Amino acid sequence: MNLYSKKLILIALSAALFAGCTKQDKNSGPNPLSDIYPAIPVTVQNAADYRPEPTVTTPLATGAIQIVLSIPSGSGRTIKEITRVVGSTSYAALQNPSTANYIAAPIAGSGTTATFNTSIAEYFVKYPINPTLNPAAKANTELTNRYYFLITLDDGTTIISNPVRVLVL
Repeated sequence: MNLYSKKLILIALSAALFAGCTKQDKNSGPNPLSDIYPAIPVTVQNAADYRPEPTVTTPLATGAIQIVLSIPSGSGRTIKEITRVVGSTSYAALQNPSTANYIAAPIAGSGTTATFNTSIAEYFVKYPINPTLNPAAKANTELTNRYYFLITLDDGTTIISNPVRVLVL
């Protein structure tokens, strides 16, 4: 086979390879490594930082934790309620129905927002201090567990928000 034939075959194979590639939409295909976002995004209005998830702050002295969740006003939907809240290090706890719900009753939404209030003291009642797995709160340290929210909209659809971190100041 001469050099010209080898080059021609290499060019044909390269062209076939490039023609077979297509750009994938971020929400399409069975790619387990891609992020899939809900049709209506949930934001944390009072996030002080993104580490990389939204992070709210609380002073160690008072320990009041407030997380204000919202959806875009142009979405055509409103937040009916925060149906479920779980403090954990993974989404699995929120998806497992046997995991205890942090809240005793759903928290009603107000238009496109809903507000979750708790405290460091309540957090440690629900998730007792463990020196290695859930150490006591101290300044300039995040609480071990992140908050995961299941939000129900006015049409009955549900959205799981990004986890929310709490930084103690």
